[in-house]
Amino acid sequence: MKYSAEDVKKLREATAAGMLDCKKALDEAEGDFDKAVEIIRVKGLKGVTKREGRTTSNGLVIAKVQENLGVMLELNCETDFVAKGERFQALADELLEHLMKAKPSDVKAFLASEIKPGRKVQDAVDEGNATLGEKIEVRRVAVLDGSPVGLYLHRTSPDLPPQVGVLVQITKDALGVGKDIAQHIAAFAPSYVHRDDVPADVIENERRVAEETARNEGKPEASLAKIVEGRVTGFVKEVSLIEQAFAKDAKKTVKQILDEAGSAVKAFHRFRVGQ
Repeated sequence: MKYSAEDVKKLREATAAGMLDCKKALDEAEGDFDKAVEIIRVKGLKGVTKREGRTTSNGLVIAKVQENLGVMLELNCETDFVAKGERFQALADELLEHLMKAKPSDVKAFLASEIKPGRKVQDAVDEGNATLGEKIEVRRVAVLDGSPVGLYLHRTSPDLPPQVGVLVQITKDALGVGKDIAQHIAAFAPSYVHRDDVPADVIENERRVAEETARNEGKPEASLAKIVEGRVTGFVKEVSLIEQAFAKDAKKTVKQILDEAGSAVKAFHRFRVGQ
Protein backbone atom coordinates (compact mmCIF):
# COMPACT_ATOMS: atom_id res chain seq x y z
CA MET A 1 0.00 0.00 0.00
CA LYS A 2 1.46 3.32 -1.12
CA TYR A 3 -0.74 5.52 1.05
CA SER A 4 -1.71 5.97 4.69
CA ALA A 5 -4.93 6.38 6.65
CA GLU A 6 -4.09 10.08 6.80
CA ASP A 7 -4.05 10.18 2.98
CA VAL A 8 -7.53 8.62 2.89
CA LYS A 9 -8.76 11.20 5.39
CA LYS A 10 -7.22 14.05 3.40
CA LEU A 11 -8.83 12.78 0.18
CA ARG A 12 -12.24 12.50 1.84
CA GLU A 13 -11.98 16.10 3.06
CA ALA A 14 -10.91 17.31 -0.39
CA THR A 15 -13.60 15.50 -2.35
CA ALA A 16 -16.41 14.63 0.11
CA ALA A 17 -16.32 11.10 -1.35
CA GLY A 18 -16.89 7.96 0.73
CA MET A 19 -14.03 6.12 2.41
CA LEU A 20 -14.22 3.10 0.11
CA ASP A 21 -14.24 5.31 -3.00
CA CYS A 22 -11.18 7.17 -1.66
CA LYS A 23 -9.31 3.94 -1.02
CA LYS A 24 -10.12 2.65 -4.50
CA ALA A 25 -9.00 5.93 -6.08
CA LEU A 26 -5.70 5.88 -4.15
CA ASP A 27 -5.17 2.25 -5.17
CA GLU A 28 -5.79 3.12 -8.81
CA ALA A 29 -3.55 6.18 -8.56
CA GLU A 30 -0.84 4.17 -6.77
CA GLY A 31 -0.86 6.63 -3.90
CA ASP A 32 -0.66 9.79 -6.04
CA PHE A 33 -2.99 12.22 -4.23
CA ASP A 34 -3.63 14.63 -7.12
CA LYS A 35 -4.33 11.76 -9.49
CA ALA A 36 -6.72 10.22 -6.94
CA VAL A 37 -8.64 13.51 -6.73
CA GLU A 38 -8.95 13.55 -10.52
CA ILE A 39 -10.16 9.93 -10.58
CA ILE A 40 -12.90 10.67 -8.04
CA ARG A 41 -14.04 13.78 -9.89
CA VAL A 42 -14.13 12.00 -13.27
CA LYS A 43 -16.13 9.12 -11.81
CA GLY A 44 -18.40 11.58 -10.01
CA LEU A 45 -19.08 13.58 -13.16
CA LYS A 46 -20.00 10.38 -14.96
CA GLY A 47 -22.73 9.96 -12.36
CA VAL A 48 -24.16 13.42 -12.89
CA THR A 49 -26.42 12.36 -15.77
CA LYS A 50 -27.70 9.41 -13.73
CA ARG A 51 -28.89 11.86 -11.08
CA GLU A 52 -30.70 14.24 -13.44
CA GLY A 53 -34.13 12.76 -12.76
CA ARG A 54 -33.81 12.83 -8.99
CA THR A 55 -35.82 15.17 -6.79
CA THR A 56 -34.06 18.05 -5.03
CA SER A 57 -36.41 18.98 -2.22
CA ASN A 58 -33.74 20.04 0.28
CA GLY A 59 -31.14 22.78 0.23
CA LEU A 60 -30.84 26.37 1.39
CA VAL A 61 -31.65 29.98 0.64
CA ILE A 62 -28.75 32.41 0.81
CA ALA A 63 -28.81 36.18 0.30
CA LYS A 64 -26.74 39.32 0.68
CA VAL A 65 -27.35 43.06 0.64
CA GLN A 66 -24.70 45.65 -0.16
CA GLU A 67 -25.61 49.32 -0.44
CA ASN A 68 -28.59 49.45 -2.85
CA LEU A 69 -28.09 45.94 -4.21
CA GLY A 70 -29.67 42.76 -2.87
CA VAL A 71 -29.22 39.26 -4.29
CA MET A 72 -30.62 35.88 -3.29
CA LEU A 73 -30.46 32.32 -4.57
CA GLU A 74 -31.94 28.95 -3.75
CA LEU A 75 -29.51 26.05 -4.05
CA ASN A 76 -31.12 22.62 -3.93
CA CYS A 77 -29.88 19.13 -3.09
CA GLU A 78 -31.49 15.77 -2.38
CA THR A 79 -30.98 15.36 1.38
CA ASP A 80 -30.80 17.54 4.47
CA PHE A 81 -27.52 15.76 5.32
CA VAL A 82 -25.84 17.42 2.33
CA ALA A 83 -27.63 20.74 2.98
CA LYS A 84 -25.98 20.87 6.43
CA GLY A 85 -22.52 20.18 5.03
CA GLU A 86 -19.73 22.72 4.80
CA ARG A 87 -18.92 21.86 1.19
CA PHE A 88 -22.49 22.48 -0.02
CA GLN A 89 -22.68 25.75 1.90
CA ALA A 90 -19.27 26.82 0.58
CA LEU A 91 -20.56 26.28 -2.96
CA ALA A 92 -23.59 28.44 -2.13
CA ASP A 93 -21.29 31.20 -0.82
CA GLU A 94 -19.19 31.07 -4.00
CA LEU A 95 -22.27 31.29 -6.21
CA LEU A 96 -23.74 34.15 -4.19
CA GLU A 97 -20.57 36.25 -4.51
CA HIS A 98 -20.66 35.76 -8.26
CA LEU A 99 -24.38 36.61 -8.35
CA MET A 100 -23.59 40.00 -6.79
CA LYS A 101 -21.07 40.74 -9.52
CA ALA A 102 -22.90 39.28 -12.53
CA LYS A 103 -26.45 40.44 -11.64
CA PRO A 104 -28.11 38.11 -14.21
CA SER A 105 -31.75 38.40 -15.24
CA ASP A 106 -32.60 34.74 -14.61
CA VAL A 107 -31.22 31.30 -13.71
CA LYS A 108 -30.37 30.44 -17.33
CA ALA A 109 -28.22 33.56 -17.70
CA PHE A 110 -26.64 32.94 -14.30
CA LEU A 111 -25.63 29.34 -15.12
CA ALA A 112 -24.15 30.47 -18.44
CA SER A 113 -22.06 33.26 -16.89
CA GLU A 114 -18.36 32.74 -16.14
CA ILE A 115 -17.53 32.47 -12.45
CA LYS A 116 -13.86 32.37 -13.45
CA PRO A 117 -12.20 32.61 -16.87
CA GLY A 118 -13.14 29.45 -18.72
CA ARG A 119 -15.34 28.16 -15.87
CA LYS A 120 -19.09 28.72 -15.99
CA VAL A 121 -21.46 28.62 -13.03
CA GLN A 122 -22.91 25.40 -14.49
CA ASP A 123 -19.43 23.86 -14.31
CA ALA A 124 -19.18 24.74 -10.61
CA VAL A 125 -22.63 23.20 -9.99
CA ASP A 126 -21.65 20.04 -11.91
CA GLU A 127 -18.48 19.72 -9.84
CA GLY A 128 -20.55 20.00 -6.68
CA ASN A 129 -22.89 17.39 -8.11
CA ALA A 130 -19.93 15.07 -8.68
CA THR A 131 -18.10 15.52 -5.38
CA LEU A 132 -21.17 15.51 -3.15
CA GLY A 133 -22.77 12.54 -4.89
CA GLU A 134 -26.20 14.17 -5.11
CA LYS A 135 -28.09 16.16 -7.69
CA ILE A 136 -27.33 19.83 -7.04
CA GLU A 137 -29.18 22.63 -8.83
CA VAL A 138 -29.71 26.36 -8.69
CA ARG A 139 -33.50 26.67 -8.61
CA ARG A 140 -34.02 30.43 -8.39
CA VAL A 141 -32.08 33.67 -8.31
CA ALA A 142 -33.22 37.20 -7.50
CA VAL A 143 -31.53 40.55 -8.02
CA LEU A 144 -32.91 43.88 -6.75
CA ASP A 145 -30.83 46.92 -7.60
CA GLY A 146 -31.12 50.70 -7.43
CA SER A 147 -32.69 51.49 -4.06
CA PRO A 148 -32.56 50.18 -0.44
CA VAL A 149 -33.20 46.45 0.02
CA GLY A 150 -34.42 44.75 3.19
CA LEU A 151 -33.31 41.19 3.89
CA TYR A 152 -34.54 38.41 6.14
CA LEU A 153 -33.43 34.77 6.30
CA HIS A 154 -35.31 32.25 8.42
CA ARG A 155 -34.25 28.85 9.74
CA THR A 156 -37.14 26.40 10.03
CA SER A 157 -34.85 24.10 12.03
CA PRO A 158 -31.81 25.08 14.15
CA ASP A 159 -29.61 22.40 12.58
CA LEU A 160 -30.38 23.42 8.99
CA PRO A 161 -29.22 26.45 6.96
CA PRO A 162 -31.93 29.06 6.18
CA GLN A 163 -34.90 27.58 4.35
CA VAL A 164 -36.83 30.82 3.79
CA GLY A 165 -35.43 34.04 2.39
CA VAL A 166 -36.94 37.43 1.52
CA LEU A 167 -35.60 40.44 -0.33
CA VAL A 168 -37.78 43.55 -0.42
CA GLN A 169 -36.89 46.69 -2.34
CA ILE A 170 -38.17 49.94 -0.87
CA THR A 171 -37.90 53.59 -1.76
CA LYS A 172 -36.43 54.59 1.61
CA ASP A 173 -35.17 52.51 4.52
CA ALA A 174 -36.22 54.43 7.62
CA LEU A 175 -36.96 53.10 11.12
CA GLY A 176 -35.68 49.67 10.09
CA VAL A 177 -38.76 49.22 7.93
CA GLY A 178 -36.93 47.13 5.32
CA LYS A 179 -36.17 44.26 7.68
CA ASP A 180 -39.60 44.53 9.32
CA ILE A 181 -41.39 44.20 5.99
CA ALA A 182 -39.08 41.35 4.93
CA GLN A 183 -39.95 39.46 8.14
CA HIS A 184 -43.64 40.09 7.49
CA ILE A 185 -43.35 38.70 3.95
CA ALA A 186 -41.56 35.62 5.27
CA ALA A 187 -44.42 34.94 7.69
CA PHE A 188 -47.47 35.85 5.57
CA ALA A 189 -46.25 34.97 2.06
CA PRO A 190 -48.08 37.59 -0.05
CA SER A 191 -48.02 37.06 -3.80
CA TYR A 192 -48.19 40.67 -5.02
CA VAL A 193 -47.30 44.18 -3.83
CA HIS A 194 -50.62 45.90 -4.78
CA ARG A 195 -54.10 44.64 -5.60
CA ASP A 196 -53.64 46.08 -9.09
CA ASP A 197 -50.78 43.62 -9.60
CA VAL A 198 -53.07 40.58 -9.28
CA PRO A 199 -53.58 39.18 -12.81
CA ALA A 200 -57.11 39.23 -14.21
CA ASP A 201 -57.10 35.48 -14.86
CA VAL A 202 -56.20 34.80 -11.22
CA ILE A 203 -59.13 36.94 -10.06
CA GLU A 204 -61.51 35.26 -12.51
CA ASN A 205 -60.45 31.83 -11.33
CA GLU A 206 -61.00 32.87 -7.72
CA ARG A 207 -64.44 34.22 -8.70
CA ARG A 208 -65.37 30.85 -10.24
CA VAL A 209 -64.21 29.01 -7.12
CA ALA A 210 -66.09 31.43 -4.85
CA GLU A 211 -69.31 31.04 -6.84
CA GLU A 212 -69.11 27.24 -6.89
CA THR A 213 -68.38 27.17 -3.16
CA ALA A 214 -71.28 29.51 -2.39
CA ARG A 215 -73.69 27.38 -4.46
CA ASN A 216 -72.49 24.21 -2.72
CA GLU A 217 -73.13 25.93 0.61
CA GLY A 218 -76.73 26.55 -0.47
CA LYS A 219 -76.51 30.34 -0.48
CA PRO A 220 -79.63 32.04 -1.91
CA GLU A 221 -79.44 32.99 -5.59
CA ALA A 222 -80.38 36.61 -4.83
CA SER A 223 -77.37 37.02 -2.54
CA LEU A 224 -74.91 35.06 -4.66
CA ALA A 225 -73.32 37.94 -6.58
CA LYS A 226 -72.70 39.98 -3.42
CA ILE A 227 -71.25 36.97 -1.55
CA VAL A 228 -68.93 36.08 -4.44
CA GLU A 229 -67.62 39.63 -4.83
CA GLY A 230 -67.05 39.84 -1.07
CA ARG A 231 -64.97 36.68 -1.13
CA VAL A 232 -63.01 37.83 -4.16
CA THR A 233 -62.28 41.14 -2.45
CA GLY A 234 -61.11 39.23 0.62
CA PHE A 235 -58.83 37.06 -1.51
CA VAL A 236 -57.25 40.06 -3.25
CA LYS A 237 -56.65 41.70 0.11
CA GLU A 238 -55.08 38.52 1.45
CA VAL A 239 -52.54 38.14 -1.37
CA SER A 240 -51.66 41.87 -1.66
CA LEU A 241 -48.74 42.81 0.59
CA ILE A 242 -49.61 46.39 1.44
CA GLU A 243 -53.20 45.53 2.41
CA GLN A 244 -52.27 42.76 4.83
CA ALA A 245 -52.43 43.30 8.59
CA PHE A 246 -48.85 43.94 9.70
CA ALA A 247 -47.21 40.98 11.47
CA LYS A 248 -45.91 43.03 14.42
CA ASP A 249 -49.05 45.17 14.84
CA ALA A 250 -52.27 43.66 13.48
CA LYS A 251 -54.13 46.95 14.08
CA LYS A 252 -52.21 48.48 11.19
CA THR A 253 -51.80 47.47 7.57
CA VAL A 254 -48.41 47.10 5.93
CA LYS A 255 -49.19 50.27 3.96
CA GLN A 256 -49.67 52.23 7.19
CA ILE A 257 -46.30 51.02 8.48
CA LEU A 258 -44.65 52.06 5.23
CA ASP A 259 -46.40 55.44 5.24
CA GLU A 260 -45.15 56.11 8.77
CA ALA A 261 -41.60 55.46 7.56
CA GLY A 262 -42.12 57.62 4.46
CA SER A 263 -41.41 54.61 2.27
CA ALA A 264 -43.05 52.26 -0.24
CA VAL A 265 -42.38 48.80 -1.62
CA LYS A 266 -41.14 48.60 -5.20
CA ALA A 267 -40.66 44.81 -5.45
CA PHE A 268 -40.01 41.71 -3.38
CA HIS A 269 -38.93 38.08 -3.71
CA ARG A 270 -39.73 35.28 -1.27
CA PHE A 271 -38.03 31.90 -1.60
CA ARG A 272 -38.80 28.79 0.44
CA VAL A 273 -36.77 25.68 -0.25
CA GLY A 274 -38.76 23.21 -2.33
CA GLN A 275 -41.77 25.47 -2.85
